[in-house]
Amino acid sequence: MAILRFRTYWEDDESIYRDVAIRHTQTFLELHEAILKSYEFDNKHKATFYRSNDNWQRGREISLEKYDKDYQAAPLIMSEVSLASEVKAPNQKFIYEYDFNKNWHFMVELINLDKEENKKLTYPCCIRTEGIAPSQYGTKGLVDKRLAEMEEKYDLQPDALRDGYGEESEDGTEESNDADEMTEEAEDANDGF
Repeated sequence: MAILRFRTYWEDDESIYRDVAIRHTQTFLELHEAILKSYEFDNKHKATFYRSNDNWQRGREISLEKYDKDYQAAPLIMSEVSLASEVKAPNQKFIYEYDFNKNWHFMVELINLDKEENKKLTYPCCIRTEGIAPSQYGTKGLVDKRLAEMEEKYDLQPDALRDGYGEESEDGTEESNDADEMTEEAEDANDGF
């Protein structure tokens, strides 16, 4: 069974992309879901693919459903269209549009065709990730649950001791840590010799 590998670029930054491997018999609906999953987007909005040429011009529409808008030709429906039926060239291109209010655009390009499938993979799947995905609903900051987990794991708290320095005690004198005390004891012992 042929495996198609599509590279999905985020329109605003081509250095951000995901490679999705999918069987040629699978549908555009499955490709749509794989792209959303690879970019960590939810599946709550309208979406459509457009057949495209090398100049990224929009052709025939392959839509999640028929939407209330004017069409030159009725769209094909993602769940009914296999990838094999629409891949006409070795570097076939599609434009993928998601969430018509936010206008997320992705350029989808066929980059490889494998004749054998990898038995360890469940298709469709994301097999390569480059760049930090854009945040679907606002900005993605560095402070998120992963940082909180790391802080908890390594006890990286703002008031934690840093670089082995002691803390000030309640009476205003500085308490030293064990390493400082051992060094002072060793110096005192050497003074007698």
